[in-house]
Amino acid sequence: HRVDRRQRQMCIRDRIYSVLENNVVHPSAEYIYDILRKADSNISLATVYRNLNKMAEAGKVKKILGLEDRAHFDHNTFEHYHFICEKCGKVYDLPSDIAPDIVQNVENKTGFQINSHEIVFHGICLDCKIKER
Repeated sequence: HRVDRRQRQMCIRDRIYSVLENNVVHPSAEYIYDILRKADSNISLATVYRNLNKMAEAGKVKKILGLEDRAHFDHNTFEHYHFICEKCGKVYDLPSDIAPDIVQNVENKTGFQINSHEIVFHGICLDCKIKER
């Protein structure tokens, strides 16, 4: 019985990860739940949250706080920053090499020890700027 439950959890996590990979919008748990529920009416929002949080704790996905009033999740766990368009709400990944020494610079100037960081830019994306013209 325990193996069946573990296998089901792995299957759920695989399906969650697939949704993350195929939705570059950095979806929330609710968004992922809505997609998964279409294929499996037995899945609960609590199951999605629990699995996403376990995946984030294990470093398999990145939990992004501060984008909205709820957490979003990203399958890209490599160091990168985010840009949120204030018009369309899309979230874009930005390479961390745009500010290559930011952590070292902050540590040098403040004496703080930085263990992790999230950098989010807000503005208007190129598509929305073009639409405005």
